[in-house]
Amino acid sequence: MHTSSANVSAQPVRRPGGAADILVVAGEPALTRLRSTLARQASWRVRGAYDGGAAARAARCARPDAVVLDATMPGAADVRLPGVPVLYLTTTDRLDEGLAGLRAGAGDYVTKPFTAEEVVLRLHGLLRRPPALRLVVGDLTLDQRTRRARRDGVDIRLSPTEYELLRLLMRSPGRVLSKAHILDRVWSYDFGGRANVVELYISYLRRKIDARREPMIHTVRGVGYTLRPAA
Repeated sequence: MHTSSANVSAQPVRRPGGAADILVVAGEPALTRLRSTLARQASWRVRGAYDGGAAARAARCARPDAVVLDATMPGAADVRLPGVPVLYLTTTDRLDEGLAGLRAGAGDYVTKPFTAEEVVLRLHGLLRRPPALRLVVGDLTLDQRTRRARRDGVDIRLSPTEYELLRLLMRSPGRVLSKAHILDRVWSYDFGGRANVVELYISYLRRKIDARREPMIHTVRGVGYTLRPAA
């Protein structure tokens, strides 16, 4: 990464009462450089993680305002933090990784080599964006303010756990999510012998989302579950 001695003109985006919290997911030595640069240039709180598992654990401990993710790092595609804007770092010859990140809801990307100032300015842009309040997949919508779903114009009431599970599925439409992945994101504990709770709540969602309609929630036997628009 190229560094820049110029100060960023925009004022740091801050949470009420404090600085923005940025999670950097990258390998050494990029992680060390990015952490020190972002903390110095923008006065943000910056934490680091070396892989997807460490990123998920760090996010559970203190949910970040934004993530900087090195798309060239092994396992980068597995880093999923629903509702958190992500800035992908990629290379020109692997630009498809940045575009894939945008399709997955990443938010923005920069190509290597880049300046520290560019990363800071891109993060300012992400932090200023209002959060996406409505998720849409086919004729299914989910309002993240009211936590209510609608399909084909019909309101669907959800329990808190059903809401979190549906939101996870809708943020990755067409992607097959394993039971272990769902447990980690929705229930925040290891797989163990608790796979039945995922099956149980998938069945609850199917009764509400797919009842008397073309199915949107599908089981991929031996792999997991996916949600996609009805045929």
